[in-house]
Amino acid sequence: MLLDIQNLTLGLPGAARPLLADVSLRVGSGETVGLVGESGSGKSTTAKSVLRLLPDQASVAGRVLVDGTDVLSLSGAGLRRHRAGTVAMVHQDPRSALNPVRRVGDFLVERLVRTGGAGVRREARDKAVGLLGAVGLSDPERRFNQRPHEMSGGMLQRVVIAGALAAEPRLLLADESTSALDVTTQAEILALLRTLREQRGLGMLFITHDLQLAAAFCDRVYVMYAGRVLEQQDADRLFGHARHPYTRGLLACSPELGDLDRVLEPIPGRPPSLSDAFTGCPFAARCPHADAECALWTPEPVAVPGGGTAACRRLAELPGESTAPPLTTVPAKRSPA
Repeated sequence: MLLDIQNLTLGLPGAARPLLADVSLRVGSGETVGLVGESGSGKSTTAKSVLRLLPDQASVAGRVLVDGTDVLSLSGAGLRRHRAGTVAMVHQDPRSALNPVRRVGDFLVERLVRTGGAGVRREARDKAVGLLGAVGLSDPERRFNQRPHEMSGGMLQRVVIAGALAAEPRLLLADESTSALDVTTQAEILALLRTLREQRGLGMLFITHDLQLAAAFCDRVYVMYAGRVLEQQDADRLFGHARHPYTRGLLACSPELGDLDRVLEPIPGRPPSLSDAFTGCPFAARCPHADAECALWTPEPVAVPGGGTAACRRLAELPGESTAPPLTTVPAKRSPA
């Protein structure tokens, strides 16, 4: 298994609850795994743990294994090698990764030299131009000499993806990497990521708020809430056979393009903040099926039909099928472009 997060728990001083609690997640080579949930659910923090980009004051328990090596035990040169060559991350805003007064080619050359050593400096420019071409930018020689303000958001996202691929990582963390783009450009970037995954055998952790996108792009999906994984299934099943009440709530309030008669049903209340303490199910205060016991006992994940798990103590009492209509974006394996 390329990425294997085991019972990861992350606490911060003064917080009433853990930022992450017993998070377990796996990504195989050549597999795209989605991570969905409302803002503040812990998705980005989970991804940052793979690079050990965690607060210094945090208390951490559990394991984050990449190719069998526990990232949480690395330090010094070992951690630098891990960040430089094994895992790469693409963020939501490409402009935040680029120096506005330098050429985009300089960004790539610096990345290549730092990850490949001084021996690649002479060939770095040619390799950088090649990377720009590999991510689908036309006239890569000219793009090499442009500055960020001369390029569109979609073009800049391609540049950042090129930088992420410079050291030929095996695992790519995509954190809302298409949410700031228009729909057409988003489809182009997703098609690019799919092609790169197939050509290079990349494993990919794909973080998004967009359930339609997760259904179309991912092989498996984890649903997070308040720092916990509440459900995980194959994408083909999750969006037609959701089992956890939170997943069903997300589906019920997800708009469907072209379905003008569909009535969206928002989840009442708000997600808990770090100052909100609770002892039982984190979703109990908003769940239409919760009883008094749900607020007292933390549910353990249990197997669901068709594979996957859901963490709900009343799972056996719930209807076997989701009341929300399945998203029409499925099947998940077709190209979003």
